Amino acid sequence: MTEMTTTPDGDNESQVSTRKPTRRGGGDPATRGRTTIADGVVEKIAGLAARDVVGVHAMGSGLSRTLGAVRDRVPGGSKSVSRGVKAEVGEVQTALDLEIVVDYGVSIGDVARAVRENVVAAVERMTGLEVVEVNIAVSDVKLPEEEEEEELQPPRIQ
Repeated sequence: MTEMTTTPDGDNESQVSTRKPTRRGGGDPATRGRTTIADGVVEKIAGLAARDVVGVHAMGSGLSRTLGAVRDRVPGGSKSVSRGVKAEVGEVQTALDLEIVVDYGVSIGDVARAVRENVVAAVERMTGLEVVEVNIAVSDVKLPEEEEEEELQPPRIQ
């Protein structure tokens, strides 16, 4: 399309092109397609964020920690960072359930608050999902004199 500019005396002064560049694909490239995030991805992020909080000794129930310790000792096995975390992920929101073991002497309310803050910040920053709730179940307290289940050595043959 070409636009003609006319002077007051009726002469054509110049031709100005008003053609817009052709845009293909229908919009911003960043908005084309969908991104889906698996539950396990959110669980790993939340598990790592929860473990970073001072006062969190471990994640998961006693049984899951025992089975995890056995699994960790198997050659080629890896630590499960999502142990003790369950996520329900939707298109734009997620909800999390965490099971933690706290160190003796810490304020459970303060630890739970710090875990929520750290988990929400990490998950929302990394995934863009809105965290609607973080439910925390404290399943145990680690006493100073308790022997670590993960550190138990198998019996030696003499």
